[in-house]
Amino acid sequence: MLTDTPGIHHVTGLVESAQRNVDFYAGVLGLRLVKRTVNQNDMLRYHLFYGNEAGDPGTVLTCFPYPNEVPGRVGKPQISAVAFVVPEGSLPYWRGRLADHGVGKTTESSSPAHRNTECSADVDVIGTDSRFGDRVLRFTDPDGTNVELVEGEAPVEPWTGGPVPEAYAIRCVHSVTALPTNPYTTGALLETLGLEFVGEERTRDETRIRYEADGEYATVIDLLDRPTSEFGREGTGSIQHVAVRAESVEELYEWHDFLRDRDYDVSRVHDRYFFHSLYVREPGGILVELATEKPGLAFDEDVADLGESLRLPDQFAEDRDLIERQLPPLSVPYLDD
Repeated sequence: MLTDTPGIHHVTGLVESAQRNVDFYAGVLGLRLVKRTVNQNDMLRYHLFYGNEAGDPGTVLTCFPYPNEVPGRVGKPQISAVAFVVPEGSLPYWRGRLADHGVGKTTESSSPAHRNTECSADVDVIGTDSRFGDRVLRFTDPDGTNVELVEGEAPVEPWTGGPVPEAYAIRCVHSVTALPTNPYTTGALLETLGLEFVGEERTRDETRIRYEADGEYATVIDLLDRPTSEFGREGTGSIQHVAVRAESVEELYEWHDFLRDRDYDVSRVHDRYFFHSLYVREPGGILVELATEKPGLAFDEDVADLGESLRLPDQFAEDRDLIERQLPPLSVPYLDD
């Protein structure tokens, strides 16, 4: 029997440099590198996972480094931003921290994703009445990915072994913002998965349509209806997909048949070693993954050791020497201090 998703499982983006990615998400944002593994479709490329101490579903951002990929361009149909929850009252701290690290100003409606080679330290804070009552800090990471910090509460313990004090540390994913070609067909898929429409906010240039799952955290997906938006290009700095949580592998097979019967573009069920997953490209162009919570990112090593060494799915075990020779070494800020 199909069940409603409780919320987001993880968000995945494309980046240029593995080391620069680690420096920013572990060193500046203070997330834990909970898994260093490889792209299961390209074993000579890293797949890096960031999250809370145990890499719990709903706290995780994953990144594929592609050093020779062209820069992406934000536009339809893409996920245009990822947001994380930080404690109430913590945005002044984050504003200062980001400025100290040279992070520049951007807005969601800015044009193409870009690399922050020379950044202004002027970081924009949205007022409390500008985003469904939330205070939001917006900026771009070194690849030009739109990232947001949203003040709020979440029943999730943060990673406390990094450079950010617990009082300000990121708790979990808050939401993603998607820019589909047709927000109403995208909304139909979200409602099929169990998210509910909760409201709209309109400006001169766009309408933000909010959907929310009935979970405890990582529950929000916003859709932008922006008629003037051009088409985007996938590349470094772009967010490839959002994954929502599914109850079991058996349920993934049920979702596969259910979605296929309704003419969705749906993949087979994949064994991703740390979870099983299913991908669906809905008519609005957004790629959504359904992923199981188990076995989880900590199933193959102790929580205390997460992210410290390269972990490989069983099918790549015999190729470890080759893989390790091809992958660049990584320095993790909180491990090397």
